Amino acid sequence: MKLFHKIQEAKKQLQGVVMATPLSENLNLSTEFGARVLLKREDLQTVRSYKIRGAYNKISTLTSEEQEQGVICASAGNHAQGVAYSCKLLQIKGKIYMPKTTPKQKLKQVSLFGGAFVEIVLTGDTFDDAYAAAMADATKNKMTFIHPFDDDKVIAGQGTVGLEILENYSKPIDYVFVPIGGGGLASGLSEVFKHMSPNTKIIGVEPKGAASMKTSIANGKVSVLENIDKFVDGAAVKQVGKMTFDICQKNLSDIILVPEGKVCTTILRLYNEEAMVVEPAGALTIAALDFYKEEIKGKTVVCIVSGSNNDIERTAEIKERSLLYEGLMHYFMIQFPQRPGALKEFVNDILGPDDDITYFQFTKKNSREVGPAVVGLELKNRNDIIAIKTKMEAKGFEYKYLNEKQDLFHQLIG
Repeated sequence: MKLFHKIQEAKKQLQGVVMATPLSENLNLSTEFGARVLLKREDLQTVRSYKIRGAYNKISTLTSEEQEQGVICASAGNHAQGVAYSCKLLQIKGKIYMPKTTPKQKLKQVSLFGGAFVEIVLTGDTFDDAYAAAMADATKNKMTFIHPFDDDKVIAGQGTVGLEILENYSKPIDYVFVPIGGGGLASGLSEVFKHMSPNTKIIGVEPKGAASMKTSIANGKVSVLENIDKFVDGAAVKQVGKMTFDICQKNLSDIILVPEGKVCTTILRLYNEEAMVVEPAGALTIAALDFYKEEIKGKTVVCIVSGSNNDIERTAEIKERSLLYEGLMHYFMIQFPQRPGALKEFVNDILGPDDDITYFQFTKKNSREVGPAVVGLELKNRNDIIAIKTKMEAKGFEYKYLNEKQDLFHQLIG
């Protein structure tokens, strides 16, 4: 059976289990980009992400013997919630491997959705670590492994997002921006549009620090990234699937890489302007619009908002990453003269009236004339940093600019 037909079958399988999420125009984004920007709100889904679609479609179509034996999966969070909820609905046992770095909010939700039917195992720092452990366990205990993306039933379930979009919007759609982690959603959705709306351009969006699909397509084969930035946890994998690679390579018009700081700016903006709480992966497609603003003018655009499982404890990190990206947060290691009034001189003569010291750590060394201090500055205007550097040099303050020295930055700031 062709993938498109499997997606149509999945839609029937999911009736009464998943909700048909809203597809609504966002006036702020439409006005800003001079386009009609529609948001597909999978963040409002039953488990607050689209992942329930693929998980339930796969698990519910297992044989009774396979269901009796139980299922196992690996996930950074959202797939785990989909599997957990499916296990509870179908009343079968499930074992879920998750990275130790998974946000607490997602762990709590997995436990809530799965109840007594699931066991959570935390292992490793990345999805790939959890995946390896889960695969070994599945083989040992003869449990069915529910892959988060590289499975035709999972891809078919995710593809029902595309069917809903075209059922809800009858006019031509010029662009669809879809987030990519392992590629399951992009594969299923792009297959739907290939059959039902072939003129629509499907634009994949990956975090810049985990460009696994773009790298693989550029190399012409599935490629493993050595290191990734795990911040966009719902879309940060070192390796995409073989099936998803083959489909995305054929169906995607382009892939955009969005810096993690830009994602953070978008998260804060959506919260402040729209009262929308989205996770980093959920903000990817909206963040990508800035990089396609010329192409989408006057066009009809759909952005998939993939999930809203964000942890409030990450707010400080989200704000800082946003400020760093926007050029409004700057860190220095400054050699301060060890004499009275040196700090006062720095504040009065170097900083402007709107500049704020948000971080200050001083190490006093009695045997030296100067002592190093790590200083964090938050500015109102990104261009003010030029004047600050110029004044420091004129006043004889020796410094290292830590924003441009990432290894030192992470060592000193964390």
